[in-house]
Amino acid sequence: MKSSLLLPVFLAPLCLLHAQTTPPAQLKLTAPLEHQVIQRSDKERGSIPITGSAAASVIEARIGSSGGWKRLDAKFEDGHFTAKLEVPAGGWFRLEVRALEAGTVTAAAAVEHLGIGEVFVVAGQSNSANHGAEKQHNEGSFASFDGRSWHVTDDPQPGASGNGGSFMPPLGNALAAKLGVPVGFIPCGIGATSVREWLPKGATFPNPPTIESRVQKLPNGEWESKGQAYETLVQRMKSAGPNGFRAVLWHQGESDANQKDPSRTLPGKLYREYLEKIIRASRREIGWEAPWFVAQVSYHVPGDEASPDIRAAQASMWKDGVALEGPDSDALKGDLRERNGQGVHFSGAGLREHGARWAAQIIPWLEKKLK
Repeated sequence: MKSSLLLPVFLAPLCLLHAQTTPPAQLKLTAPLEHQVIQRSDKERGSIPITGSAAASVIEARIGSSGGWKRLDAKFEDGHFTAKLEVPAGGWFRLEVRALEAGTVTAAAAVEHLGIGEVFVVAGQSNSANHGAEKQHNEGSFASFDGRSWHVTDDPQPGASGNGGSFMPPLGNALAAKLGVPVGFIPCGIGATSVREWLPKGATFPNPPTIESRVQKLPNGEWESKGQAYETLVQRMKSAGPNGFRAVLWHQGESDANQKDPSRTLPGKLYREYLEKIIRASRREIGWEAPWFVAQVSYHVPGDEASPDIRAAQASMWKDGVALEGPDSDALKGDLRERNGQGVHFSGAGLREHGARWAAQIIPWLEKKLK
């Protein structure tokens, strides 16, 4: 008799324990990321890749808390799913995603800020990175990707070398204001690099750059690239997905032109050959013909303001259709350079002018593509 009375007393805590230890249904998003900018497919719209994990048979999504829910054509495998959502260009948007089973919502997740706009990879040496004299301001119009996460931030821009200013805030602010959509940058510029250091691993050349840390000498006397800069560039390109950025903005040349040790100066013919090799190899690796803008870049200091040989090599890329024409930054002199015009990097005014000149090259080209 006593045991039958005690039985419910022991069963109730066991049932409660079982309920408390059963894990709740969850939905974890792996893409898109917070503050990510996704390249729009045309002027009016873009497609958001949505991936994650959920114990569900149906995935729905919507933009904004008042928007209608749309059932996604999700592919499921081992608890993970992939899907896409077509949305209007613009931002910043709030993306909501929910999982359903038998018509019941079992879990939900959200990305609070998401943009559908224009994305650019930025590569080259110090003036493509964060080595300017004055940090520039992001008006909330663009985000930058460092290889792992996206950031809406003032300079320095994540993903590139240096702790100073860059041309990306002036450019991003100008593009967003003109185009009416958020802008994304994928920076990977490295200060003081030669084009030789950006070559794929194993690519050879006869004479070394001034800095040898990313190259090595071979027994036969030739030199070869170790490939680190190229690998970073390709990884950042691939992170955006197929057709996931509008163009590469290449600003580099100072470390190949007019070196103090003439044996380390790169002839223009080889500069053209090596940069074309980088462009074509990277296109093969990412699987699509990404456009490149190539700037005219060879300035050092007053009295050493240009290398006709390097400038001709850069211009030949446009004339032959390998790349698009970038700005002539050698023309930025005087107080547009640091230390009252005595340095190679840009002053605050120079960074703003540099950004404006990039915008002047990109916007007309982009407007033609978006018609």
